[in-house]
Amino acid sequence: MLITPGKLLAEINSPEDLRKLDRSQLPQLSNELRQYIIDNVSVYGGHFGASLGVVELTVALHYVYNTPDDQLVWDVGHQAYGHKILTGRRDNFSTNRLYGGLSGFPKRKESVYDTFGVGHSSTSISAALGMAVASTREGNPQRQHIAVIGDGAMTAGMAFEGMNHAGSTDSNLLIILNDNCMAIDPNVGALKEYLTDITTSHTYNKVRDEVWNVLGKMSHFGKSAQEIVSKVETALKGALLRQSNLFESLGLRYFGPIDGHDIDHLTDVLNDLKDIPGPKLLHCLTVKGKGYGPAEKDQTKWHAPGLFDKVTGEIQKKIYDTPQAPKYQDVFGHTLVELAEKNPRIVGVTPAMPSGSSLNIMMKAMPERAFDVGIAEQHAVTFSAGMATRGEVVFCNIYSTFMQRAYDQVIHDVCIQELPVIFCLDRAGFAGADGPTHHGAYDLAYMRCIPNMIVSAPMNEQELRNLMYTAQLEKIQRGKRAFTIRYPRGQGVMPQWRTPLEEIEVGQGRKLRDGDEAALLTLGPVGNYAAEACDLLAREGLHIAHYDMRFVKPLDEALLHEVFRSFDRVVTVEDGCLQGGFGSAVLEFMAEHGYASRVKRLGIPDRVVEHGEQNELYDECGFDTEGIAQTVRALVGAGINI
Repeated sequence: MLITPGKLLAEINSPEDLRKLDRSQLPQLSNELRQYIIDNVSVYGGHFGASLGVVELTVALHYVYNTPDDQLVWDVGHQAYGHKILTGRRDNFSTNRLYGGLSGFPKRKESVYDTFGVGHSSTSISAALGMAVASTREGNPQRQHIAVIGDGAMTAGMAFEGMNHAGSTDSNLLIILNDNCMAIDPNVGALKEYLTDITTSHTYNKVRDEVWNVLGKMSHFGKSAQEIVSKVETALKGALLRQSNLFESLGLRYFGPIDGHDIDHLTDVLNDLKDIPGPKLLHCLTVKGKGYGPAEKDQTKWHAPGLFDKVTGEIQKKIYDTPQAPKYQDVFGHTLVELAEKNPRIVGVTPAMPSGSSLNIMMKAMPERAFDVGIAEQHAVTFSAGMATRGEVVFCNIYSTFMQRAYDQVIHDVCIQELPVIFCLDRAGFAGADGPTHHGAYDLAYMRCIPNMIVSAPMNEQELRNLMYTAQLEKIQRGKRAFTIRYPRGQGVMPQWRTPLEEIEVGQGRKLRDGDEAALLTLGPVGNYAAEACDLLAREGLHIAHYDMRFVKPLDEALLHEVFRSFDRVVTVEDGCLQGGFGSAVLEFMAEHGYASRVKRLGIPDRVVEHGEQNELYDECGFDTEGIAQTVRALVGAGINI
């Protein structure tokens, strides 16, 4: 479907074209850009509300600053759709997040205007500060450096680390705080309350406006008058609003709050800030989903709604003739409540992903026992460890890719201290259209090397429930080992998934199918593709044994001895990185015990795998049903090279 841009937007192929417009045309361009985003996302999908909320800010930034020479860094990237459209990617924006198309996030390889690749939050301040310091070293201290960060991303420790460093420098850095009270879910914590105090303090805002009006009138008196009025404003901030010194106490000059949708005022303010040296912060108030009624009313739902009718606001849902399997995250959410009803010590923790992880189910049923700690993965892990010291049974739910940010805490605060925290790693394996910044490719490798850690992966919903049940049993908790359960994004395979809860012996795999020509060893949901491959090969006369290993640590050594004594051809399959993962663990076992079978490992290769639907990426990497079958055929001598 061809999406036609508006009259002004159709002529914008770069920010240079944008800067040729008269300022009076910017509101119209903003309206056209917002509509173009709505038209595209309604048909092709993607993130939605965040980019609508920064349309005017995006236009103003590229209008005022000389990008790409001036360096613009977007935090996370959910908000960068307008940026992409204005920087030469309008005509192929329909490929956004599709296999082989544009990335859903800023990406250095994609455009010179994407100064820094972003997928995880809270990196923009540090990156932009690094650029500013480098520009000074290059002899260009006048270059502008702008970091646009949301109030949700501001809760992460890295953002404060960046501000703390920036405030001690004279770097030409502008931090724009895009304050809409939302991340994916509503923001939580003291920072949210602090920002609310700033934006609702009528006394402070009235006096601030009067002070800067006076500054404008006194400008002909020169710099000394500006310095005097600036000192007066600082004193008034301290007297009228106790909390207002947070940013300035870090050495950042604070400006705002201002209306982030008033493009005329935005343009004036940004032009003024260009002439103020040193690190500074502009506080912009925006509305996530601005300009599209349904997205403004339900901002969590419209963060990434899928396809929808832009006129009625009806989100398209697939209609099935038969019952469908649930999402793994929903199985986690419902099972956690089921377990918590029987075990009063169970609590749940997530870093700002209650809807994404389905911990919101527990938050609704047992709000006093479920904790959203904000975008703060390191804190989430150590907070969980602290509760575990008091005997709480903690289910800490973090996306696999985000757990990478808390690795030191897993080692030092959990495993060295022998605390039995249960880590549920959602989005393990390929994350789909979110791409390489969100793929959960490395958790098998990085978790299995830690002492006092159990690492498991369920093949289906029943196994997920049973692993969760096992992890919270008193005898497992007494074992003082952390317990990792990893599972993928998306739907499972069992429409009738509410099965009775049963204990699984830690480290015990299971044989699913007999065979005499080769053995398939699988870990996690990719075992379902392997089962289909076995059926396919059986129709061709090849009988392959299939083992679901369940655990990569500890390995079921008895089962592996059985495999290597019986088969000289073995294929391992995992939806994790091949280096150091499940297949590597099997090879280590084989070498340690002197076996000499021929082993072929399938998994995520040692390269960056780009975005696409999960089945497209499984096919690309050779561990979908046909890929597994082809590998087995080759291994048993069917004439296909591998």
